[in-house]
Amino acid sequence: MHAEIVVLPGDGIGPEVTAAAVEVLRAVGYRYRHNFALHEHTIGGAAIDACGEPLPEKTLAACRYADAVLLGAVGGPKWSDPRAKTRPEQGLLALRKALGLYANLRPVRPHPATLGAAPIKPHLLSGVDLLVVRELTGGIYFGDKTRDADSASDTCRYSAAEVERVVRRACALARQRRGHVTSVDKANVLETSRLWREVATRVARDEFPDIVLEHQLVDSMAMHLLAKPRAFDVIVTENMFGDILTDEASMLAGSMGLLPSASLGDGGIGLYEPIHGSAPDIAGRGSANPCGAILSVALLLRYSLGLEMEANCVEQAVSATLDDGVMSADLTPHRPSSTKQVTAAVLERIAADCHVAELRD
Repeated sequence: MHAEIVVLPGDGIGPEVTAAAVEVLRAVGYRYRHNFALHEHTIGGAAIDACGEPLPEKTLAACRYADAVLLGAVGGPKWSDPRAKTRPEQGLLALRKALGLYANLRPVRPHPATLGAAPIKPHLLSGVDLLVVRELTGGIYFGDKTRDADSASDTCRYSAAEVERVVRRACALARQRRGHVTSVDKANVLETSRLWREVATRVARDEFPDIVLEHQLVDSMAMHLLAKPRAFDVIVTENMFGDILTDEASMLAGSMGLLPSASLGDGGIGLYEPIHGSAPDIAGRGSANPCGAILSVALLLRYSLGLEMEANCVEQAVSATLDDGVMSADLTPHRPSSTKQVTAAVLERIAADCHVAELRD
């Protein structure tokens, strides 16, 4: 297979974890005889420094042409002035919008070797396997904004069509899993949430009668997510609620550094990135956890390239690495492994343990 992949290292630890992910992509390409053409471009703060804008036209054009996009992270204190008209995060939001990536998938499956790193009691975490589907292109992040000397406003707006497509994606994914969808809103207060609940109910009833749909208010969901995480299969919610709940859900796994994400639309192209931020406080130290970025490669292989065996290979290699106790400082502060050491262990597993099927055409 030949695939064009754009790599956006971004800011902070982004270049470090992305370099690890690229090594894994190359190892998979070599082992399974694929040709992954990798093209690096700037985004976020690095792009602001280079050309004055967080999403240069050259970067966007390359992403439009690509089969998939791999991102590190954007942002940092250098560009964090709240009065600034241009901010790194604008580049990521604009890229998602331009590519029509409306569904952000964040799987959470705690690994047995990392249960001790989570602040949740281990017996609550055993067997947890959930998938959060976050709407990406609507809501308060994209609504009209105003600001004067004494007040400010951010408009939260959703159309029925925006809700339909992300709920439809969540239900389709649930069909491949355990057939249960939890839709999260704030319908007792917000009009947008009342629309969300009505549309979610209709889509599930009319198009997915085999799926069990339940509704949860976001405040109670925040509690249940930690108190009984095994009760959930697929969780679908709007943009801001999803942003908050997925960071909370990362604590189930033990660290944000472990979790990948995929941002998908209706086409084949997807944007893949670890859920963590740029972590400027540890940038350049070689201590960042590369697993979230590496597991994002597995999602890229699965959802954009249709390479399920290769995706499983990457996931099994990360799992075996954790089984062996090779972990970065966020998971084990005593005698941690460096970013390069964790990456090397994953690469060793890919080379030794993954089975290559007959060559594809």
